[in-house]
Amino acid sequence: MKVKQALITSLVAATVLILGTAVPSVASAASNKPIIVGSKNVSESKTVSEIYALALEHEGYKVTRKPNIANNVIFQATQKGQVDVYPDYTGTIVEAYLKKRASGKSASEIAKIAHQGVQKDGLTTFDYAPGDNRQGIAMPTKVAKRDHIRDLSQLQKKADKIRFASQGEFEKRADALPAMNKAYGKFDFKSIKDYDVNLLYKIMEQGKADAAPVSTTDGQLATGKFTLIKDNKNIWPPYNLVPVANQKAAKSHPKMARALNKVDAKLTTKQLTTLNRKVNVDGQNYKTVAKNWYEHNVK
Repeated sequence: MKVKQALITSLVAATVLILGTAVPSVASAASNKPIIVGSKNVSESKTVSEIYALALEHEGYKVTRKPNIANNVIFQATQKGQVDVYPDYTGTIVEAYLKKRASGKSASEIAKIAHQGVQKDGLTTFDYAPGDNRQGIAMPTKVAKRDHIRDLSQLQKKADKIRFASQGEFEKRADALPAMNKAYGKFDFKSIKDYDVNLLYKIMEQGKADAAPVSTTDGQLATGKFTLIKDNKNIWPPYNLVPVANQKAAKSHPKMARALNKVDAKLTTKQLTTLNRKVNVDGQNYKTVAKNWYEHNVK
């Protein structure tokens, strides 16, 4: 009987030992799996994703980089686990992915809708950054000063003197010029001409246009040559930068959220604009720009 009891005790001890080591080894295998950091095919997304990658590597994680994913593909790729985390915008998530209205809501309200809305897709968002890449209108600084235009109300009153450069859809899209007309009164621009979106700043710099639609973190806005015209009636909602992560990846890499929240806390609109200026205006490599910023601001 004693032999049988001893045998049972040994088997139980062995089972406990096996089970005790099995769970940590599974967790370890999951946490050792490289984190796939993706980006959209625009420079701001690539730069920020590289900063994310550096932060995760600093936490001891292995990272696989997947830049230049099409805007309309990356969200689904993260759902499917082909990407573990990437930078997006709260407004984009709400309006483009969830098909809800962001207009009239605060940054925190939009971030909450985004966070709750992506849960059903097996995704999560971390803390949103103060950096806000929303819709805007810019003018050459010398023209804005000459005509004493600081906000959209002033631009509306003097629109008949302004040559407007569009990218082909701004004057038609409901949340663009039509929204401006509704909130501020009709903008009777002297002329509206369409150009390639990548040429708008160049067209203004060459003196061929006096105003154009822009994003509020464009690098050209950090040069002093252009002035962002204030949306004084707040018709355009916040588009704060935010990490979007696959829930399973976030769970198996528990330090991911903390690392990226630490980064995002320092990515202000001014910081994003400066990063974009270095890449898009000064011609620096986005990986070099990301590394320099991370080492000086986070590491």
